[in-house]
Parts: sequence; structure tokens; C-alpha cells
Amino acid sequence: MKDRKGFVREKFSRVTRRYDLVNTLGSLGIDARWRRKAAAELAGFPGPLLDLCAGTLVLARELVRQEPRPVVALDLTPEMLLYGTFRLSGDPLAGWIRAVCGDAESLPFAGETFYGATMAFGLRNLSRPEKGLLEAFRVLKPGGKLVILEFSRPRTPLFAPLYRLYLRYYMPLLGGLLTGDREAYHYLARSIYEFAAPEVVLSWLSEAGFREPKAYPLTFGVVTIYTGIKP
Repeated sequence: MKDRKGFVREKFSRVTRRYDLVNTLGSLGIDARWRRKAAAELAGFPGPLLDLCAGTLVLARELVRQEPRPVVALDLTPEMLLYGTFRLSGDPLAGWIRAVCGDAESLPFAGETFYGATMAFGLRNLSRPEKGLLEAFRVLKPGGKLVILEFSRPRTPLFAPLYRLYLRYYMPLLGGLLTGDREAYHYLARSIYEFAAPEVVLSWLSEAGFREPKAYPLTFGVVTIYTGIKP
């Protein structure tokens, strides 16, 4: 894709208001459990934390819900951040979250600023995923932890073909009906099946400097949690 970054920003700006609803219906509500597990990986880590590709601040809120601490939520699409901030108005947890519009491949923060960082369903949308990991490494303090929640491809022989049909037909239909932009959800399916396998993502984490890179598949491998520690 010639301008992946611009395409992703445009598509997410168009589906902002129904984005979380499509995720919830499309995953039968399991996406909330995925985020809880990802946030729990940073149990005991103090703030500030950094939530990359933060979207409508759903994971940022979950991080604060589990342990109140400052969270900086960064996303490339201002509409997503604005909508997330609007939905959190009046929420007592909102005061812990600061939304910042920015590029995960060129973070506007000094080195060694954050004790932990998360990224939910954003790595595969980066133009240069390896650059995003290098930037995350740069802004983490020594001992800081990176937690990535990302879609992956199931490898179970019986489940894998069913999941391909789900992505190819059901998600574009559901997303198109609810958001009016079926192309965005065709992109979703393509981005999942074109994205690197877990072992490749683990190699990227190692190359970026993270030690103890690990991968934990969830829900038959539909998603994977990746973790790494900055020495």
C-alpha cells in the first residue's frame, strides 16, 4: 500500500463512532477479556504508562481501572481520541488519562520516560512495525515492559478455515452495515492475514533490544499477547 499511514488514519476517522461496537459484536464480547489480560501484564508497574495506538481509550481506561496511575494515550487519528475523551467525560478514571495525537513510529517523548507501554491491535497498522518497536524501547525506562495485543492467525486445522471465512465475509458485512465503510473491514481481514507470524514478531522484539520476548496465544490463536522487557 503506497500510503498505509494515510489510509489507516482516513479509515479510522470514518468508523470512529461505531468502531468499539463492531469490535464487541464481532468478537462476541471477548475483546474486553483480551484487553483485561493485556492490562494485567503491567500489574505492579507504576505510572506513567504509555498506551500506543490508543484509539478510543478503551485499553487506557482498563489500565487505570486495574491500578490508578497516569497513562498517556497516543493515537494517530484525532477523531478517535476526541470520541474516546468525550465518552469518558464524567468518568472518575478519566483524570488519570492524557490523550496525545501522535505517530507511534516517531514518538514525541524523551527517552526513558515510561515504566510500561501497551499497544492493542495497532502493530500491524504501522507502516514500519520494527520502527514502532524501536521507539517504544527508546521511551521505556530500564526494566520497563512492553505489552502488545495483536490479531494473529489460528493454526488449528479445524478452526483456521472457519476463521478465514469469518474474516472474509462476516466482518466486512457487519462492519459495513454498522459503519457504512465495508472497505475498512476488508482491509482488516487483509491486514491480519498479511501480518507477520508470532515468531517473526518475537524476532522484531529481540532486534529492538527487548529481552525475554514472549508470546501468549488467546482464543485458539485469534489474538496473541507479546511481551518484552527493556534491560
